[in-house]
Amino acid sequence: MKINRYVAILTVGWLAMVSSAGFTQDGAVRGEVKKIDMAVGKITLKHGPIKSLDMDDESMTMVFRVSDPAMLKSVKVGDKVRFDAGRVNGQITVTSIQKSK
Repeated sequence: MKINRYVAILTVGWLAMVSSAGFTQDGAVRGEVKKIDMAVGKITLKHGPIKSLDMDDESMTMVFRVSDPAMLKSVKVGDKVRFDAGRVNGQITVTSIQKSK
């Protein structure tokens, strides 16, 4: 009986840890496409806070590199988007982007 209780406690603890980890890793940011420069693989986005880059408080407009220039073909100026950004080789880079619904 004690073993079953121990297993139940471990299972509940593990599930709580796994589900909370999923919430903290979703770093998608809402934004709006302001400019696309296909030639140099950059996009200008007006966006909200980017917690993954410790930009918690400010909304701003920034120019980003993109990890794959082909992703620029999926959006156009004026589109509302959700994107992920991180540091790639020291540069703030959009790693994924998609139109918001």
